[in-house]
Amino acid sequence: MDVQGLIILLLVGLVAGWLASQLVRGGGFGIIGDLVVGVVGALLAGLLFPALGLGIGGGILGSIIAATVGAIILLFLLRLVRQG
Repeated sequence: MDVQGLIILLLVGLVAGWLASQLVRGGGFGIIGDLVVGVVGALLAGLLFPALGLGIGGGILGSIIAATVGAIILLFLLRLVRQG
C-alpha cells in the first residue's frame, strides 16, 4: 500500500468511526478510538459483505458507507462485551 492509499484508508476510517459513534448511542471513543473503530469496521465490512453477497458500490462514498456499517457492527459488539 502506498502513502496515498494509507491516507485514504485513515480518512475513510475516521469518517466511518465518527459516523458510527454518532449513530450508536454511547459509542464514541474519542478521535483515535473512532479512527481505530472505523478502520477495523472497514476491514470487518470488507470480509462480511462479500460473504453475504452484498455490494455497496465503488468509490469513496461506497467505502465510507461500508466502513460505517462495519463500524456500527463493531460498536454493538464492543458494547455487548463491555456490558457482559
